[in-house]
Amino acid sequence: MPEMVAFNLVLDTIRATDYQRRTLDGELDEMVSGGAAAIAIEGAKAVGKSATALERVDTAFLLEEPVTRQLVEADPGRIVTGGPVLIDEWHHLPATWDVVRRAIDAGAAPGQFLLTGSASALNPGTHSGAGRIVTVRMRPMTLCERGVGTPSVSLAALLTGERPPINGDTDVGLEQYVDEIVRSGFPAVRAASDRLRRAQLRGYVDRVIDRDFPDMMGRRVRNSAALRRWLRAYAAATATVTSYERIRDAATSGEGDKPAKTTTQPYRDILEALYVLDPVAAWLPTNNHINELASAPKHHLADPALAASLLGLGVGALLQGDQGSVSIPRDGTFLGALFESLVTLSVRVFAQAAEAAVGHLRTHRGDHEIDLIVERDDRKIVAVETKLSATVDDDDITHLRWLREELRDDLLDAVVVTTGPHAYRRPDGIAVVPAALLGP
Repeated sequence: MPEMVAFNLVLDTIRATDYQRRTLDGELDEMVSGGAAAIAIEGAKAVGKSATALERVDTAFLLEEPVTRQLVEADPGRIVTGGPVLIDEWHHLPATWDVVRRAIDAGAAPGQFLLTGSASALNPGTHSGAGRIVTVRMRPMTLCERGVGTPSVSLAALLTGERPPINGDTDVGLEQYVDEIVRSGFPAVRAASDRLRRAQLRGYVDRVIDRDFPDMMGRRVRNSAALRRWLRAYAAATATVTSYERIRDAATSGEGDKPAKTTTQPYRDILEALYVLDPVAAWLPTNNHINELASAPKHHLADPALAASLLGLGVGALLQGDQGSVSIPRDGTFLGALFESLVTLSVRVFAQAAEAAVGHLRTHRGDHEIDLIVERDDRKIVAVETKLSATVDDDDITHLRWLREELRDDLLDAVVVTTGPHAYRRPDGIAVVPAALLGP
């Protein structure tokens, strides 16, 4: 049997039988129709990169498989088949990136190459594809991609500044949102039974610590227990701007000698390179509308289910107000933080589709905070707050009102995302949107 036919038969067995179209698919469609010959889809393991790419190719080279990796290593040029091809986990053989670049220079067709990766280069200049290979980020499934609710409010419409009508109803309530937090947005994980899902999430963390992290470092982790404690402390800091020193202290509670910053800094760098950490950067407007803005990032993991798993929290514990096993000072409940993380995941996916950036706002003294700032390329913004409640009162929109006074026309719209049943505009113009009704 010819070698390429064998590859295609394998492709038929690994392609999803019930593929769920993702928000990213629309971005990929636009890029290919615009002439992009090579697109690299990056993101944490298990977010669905390969499944999405497999829908678009005739041939796939899965480089995590040793046999395939050896085959391609012996002859990297075999990935140029003439048809659309996937190079999965390309970072295992960086030479494939260079082969793709040369093929593009030779006139590759639009959509001919899809590359996926769950580890970014710590030295991105080594294999730059600038001007040739377009890179896009894939995150876990949003609520609407999971089939939780039918969106009636579009983030892209909010970004127009035309103050679109806000309406829609949902029967999704608090318990279902909590279930979605622990169920995960990783497609294969969320489809498993409860017990298997919990085991898979624990196994996900085990793989990061025991395999992926050492692969990035180029050597074995000397103290994997310390790395696990640090990751657990980071999870406890979800949706806060807690300093890394405080995270280190929480991870080493009771120990007299704290590890040096040079010991813990690689934790952060490598876990970000693996897309396991997904912090939201501080919003720092170049036109300097507001003085004294803080620059610390807000902490989030790739999926809030990982945070809940690391702290051993299920639906019952979260609904009862359990704060987890590692104490990090915060305003509000840990469940509120996880709900914010769930909303943040969706907003970032929708913002990317709309070619907008996402940050958070906090003044130095913490007098004012806005959970999410979605910024257009003209620096005008939509401000988003989250609230773990079905209702919104005047106290809940204090910071949004303050921001409206500060920014005037540069604030396109202001939204509170809730666990409630109805989407509507308040008399003051601020939109109230249940999380299940927010879409791209």
